[in-house]
Amino acid sequence: MTTTFDWSQALRERGLRVTRQRLAVLEAVAENPHQSAETIHAQVARALPVITVQSVYTVLHDLASHRLLRRFDAPGSAARYETRTEDNHHHAVCTECGRIEDVDCVHGQAPCLEPPTSLGMHISVADVVFRGVCEECAAAMAKEPSAP
Repeated sequence: MTTTFDWSQALRERGLRVTRQRLAVLEAVAENPHQSAETIHAQVARALPVITVQSVYTVLHDLASHRLLRRFDAPGSAARYETRTEDNHHHAVCTECGRIEDVDCVHGQAPCLEPPTSLGMHISVADVVFRGVCEECAAAMAKEPSAP
């Protein structure tokens, strides 16, 4: 049984108008998390051909500021977006293919790391990014012949 999230209700709960653009962006991100704005635009444009990349950026920013989306700044990559916003999780990034996977925080509560008290800031989130090579890329690399 497939269940769908009620994005219209979530928008209303945050005081936002329900628009086709917002719904299309939320659905695109929910279906394919960790995508760039350009990739999200390409997906949304299939349903809304007149939507511009700038409009998608505006919607993404708006939804992220209202905590309906989470922006993830992957190292060496464009910002990525996901709908998993209400927990303390991190990310693993394959340094070969760029695949991004969610990693549940073993500590549970945010922030999971404590800065030195001399910093003089109240930290609410500590982002952790694991970098490595995914199994598919490692297998492909193992099959490649060695360079002469």
